[in-house]
Amino acid sequence: MLFDYNWRKYNFRLLLYIIALNIIGILIIFSATNNDKAMVGKQMVGVAAGVIFAVALSLIPYQKIINFSGSIYALCLLLLLAVLFFGIRVNGARRWIVLPVIGQLQPSEFAKIGLILFTSWYLGKYYEQINHWKILAIAAGLFGLPILLVLAEPNLSTSLVIAFTVICMVFIAGISFKWIGGVLAVCLPLGGLFIYLLKINMVPFLKDYQVRRILAWVDKTNYADANYQQDNSIMAIGSGLLSGKGLNTNTLSSVKKGNFLSEEQTDFIFAVIGEELGFIGCVAVILLFAAIVFECLWMAHQAKDMTGKLLCTGMAALLAFQAFSNIAVATGMFPNTGLPLPFVSYGVSSLVSMYMGIGVVLNVALQRKNNH
Repeated sequence: MLFDYNWRKYNFRLLLYIIALNIIGILIIFSATNNDKAMVGKQMVGVAAGVIFAVALSLIPYQKIINFSGSIYALCLLLLLAVLFFGIRVNGARRWIVLPVIGQLQPSEFAKIGLILFTSWYLGKYYEQINHWKILAIAAGLFGLPILLVLAEPNLSTSLVIAFTVICMVFIAGISFKWIGGVLAVCLPLGGLFIYLLKINMVPFLKDYQVRRILAWVDKTNYADANYQQDNSIMAIGSGLLSGKGLNTNTLSSVKKGNFLSEEQTDFIFAVIGEELGFIGCVAVILLFAAIVFECLWMAHQAKDMTGKLLCTGMAALLAFQAFSNIAVATGMFPNTGLPLPFVSYGVSSLVSMYMGIGVVLNVALQRKNNH
């Protein structure tokens, strides 16, 4: 029977945590953009559309959605290819396309969710043979292709987020520690070689600005100029002290008024949170993300099958790593990247795609293994 669910198991807490982040995000975007009502209006439309998508998808059995994962995967590849050929170039990168009716779209944001669905299907089907080299080789090819397309935009940060998400899902599927140990034994020395090749400008798939950002993180003394944005971000967060300077602060020393940062409403929105809401506001945002990730992992634990467990784990990994990366960049722990803070930063594509992933996860919660 359609919608034959135990509604007491609908995870309203998860939606409430996310909406709380949305509210904080809208308030900070309004401040960071110097009261730009058009941008705030778009973000509010994105929130409304996202909630509708999440609720609608939460009512559809995730097994039915997974049945279309191959088509979703193919659509993601087509959109990523379309970006490379027809995308809008902004600051040297092609990451957006314009579609009829829909308007401007960032396909890599939706590819994150599409790949979680496809990975859940593949690993859910073959998890009993996950340690067979053929299964892993096919997985590497299938998962690596969209990552390479995103990297070609270029969008290194999103490529790393997708790769991290897939790796976490492969781990949950039961990959042997022998494979993990073998990969680490190869990757750790390669990491040192990678840094050396960066210094002599011998990494062809990275742009000059990407190289400088990574080297500035490794060698701050010799690349201090590349840390300008992050240094200002750290000062802004520190200036907020315990309770912040208040929303819409407009002093000459603020990051907005002094024009010390670029993209305050997206990449460095955590700096504005720290300045205006202080340590208390920063901790509140981090705790909300921790609560969201916990809910996703708890639903993974309660899932009735491996596919459901992988879906929830994939969303938990995506949200945890992307939120951590954004905050780590703002606080100088990671190299400067272009990742939005999920559910907080300005960006309708990111907002709607994340809500779509949450919608599928909510359906997993309605079909827990003790449902009958």
